[in-house]
Amino acid sequence: MDPKLDLSAVELRDRMVKGELKAVDVAQGFLDRIAAREGEVQAWAWLDSDHVLEQAAALDKYRGTGRATGPLHGLPVALKDIIDTRRIPTENGTPIDEGRVPTKDAYVVERLKAAGAIIMGKTVATELAYRQPGKTRNPHNPNHTPGGSSSGSAAAVGAGMVPLAIGTQTDGSVVRPAAYCGVVGFKPSFGAIPRSGILAQSPSLDTVGIFARTLQDAALLSDCLFGHDEADRATDLSPPPRMLKIAKSDPPVTPMVGFVRPPGWDEADSQTQMAMKEFTDLLGEGCFEAPLPNVFSDAPAIRERINFAEMAKCYYSYERRGWDRLSDKLREAMDKGKAVPARDYIAALDWPDVLNAGLAEVFERCDVILTPSTPTPAPEGLEYTGSSVFNGIWTLCGLPAVTIPLLEAENGLPMGVQVIGRKGDDARLLRTARWLALQVASPELQEA
Repeated sequence: MDPKLDLSAVELRDRMVKGELKAVDVAQGFLDRIAAREGEVQAWAWLDSDHVLEQAAALDKYRGTGRATGPLHGLPVALKDIIDTRRIPTENGTPIDEGRVPTKDAYVVERLKAAGAIIMGKTVATELAYRQPGKTRNPHNPNHTPGGSSSGSAAAVGAGMVPLAIGTQTDGSVVRPAAYCGVVGFKPSFGAIPRSGILAQSPSLDTVGIFARTLQDAALLSDCLFGHDEADRATDLSPPPRMLKIAKSDPPVTPMVGFVRPPGWDEADSQTQMAMKEFTDLLGEGCFEAPLPNVFSDAPAIRERINFAEMAKCYYSYERRGWDRLSDKLREAMDKGKAVPARDYIAALDWPDVLNAGLAEVFERCDVILTPSTPTPAPEGLEYTGSSVFNGIWTLCGLPAVTIPLLEAENGLPMGVQVIGRKGDDARLLRTARWLALQVASPELQEA
């Protein structure tokens, strides 16, 4: 396998822009990796090598004209198969949509093309982005789950098949699979990336997320996707955040980290709890434990109430077209959603403000919150996509969260450390997460 493909996405892009690498050669290299590993990992729902190479050849030809290249010039990007792609199948992980081919690209796909990215293909999603697993396996051990619902996107990056991928998170569908597959998984602030043209499960929670090998690579892709779209009321018309520039910089002062034991802490196995203790001890006086107010114990149930009620509405067309073709897991969730009284659903929508008010007191004392990404490493077996108990709170609150693959389990599987920032402080979150990663890698701190 070509070692150049192990470069970061930023380095690959820069070399292609300078002419040191051709987009065709990079694309072919990743296609070779897919051919070598896809039989084991099964990350792809749709892939056409000729289509990939045609895009790459066009980008090489464009560069030869001397015109300015895009910020993602020549970089292959994989898309979760709930993101509409013009003239390319988007089947949403369900046989009900088998053969569905959109006539228009989603907002994020339009932005990728404008930035010079190569649309590598569509990655496996769980059924309608819920909990019924697809065919994908963990790239580190095929007998273990890759997580869900963005399983294919996380596994494709984890297996080295592609440098960047896009997924979505309504509960823990970016952070969890990224942690299981040993990659960076970045869930931005709610509304940071428009969702037009993406399957809607729960509009109050659905968030577009990014998978990458490094934090800087996640920032690079974020720069191209953040923005305002009139078709998505969750987005705001605001200045661009300059994600990569800030993520590459050093914090102006030494960050303070607040360690949180979220609801469900007792579900964490002993090695996860011990790993987090060692990690926080390593940070010394720069880290303190920040207990959450008691009200947070109700947050998982509140998030689920919103999710299921909105899912019952958003997926009504699937109920009409093929109720008997949906999994038992999905039908059970939709039935629960249909049973939620309007009073309880409307009341649940007020909870993010309540929870964020409680978190404001925590953020007065720290720059970021630190917590495990998952209670355990990737569970063995493929019928269960793992627990998202440590992720849903931050999704409900709309806060940016990123998992970094800094730990390793006793069985060799990766474990992620999750870092959470204030809403809208996405760039500073990635900068602080990068600083944390460098501190852990520092021999001086390890000796201390």
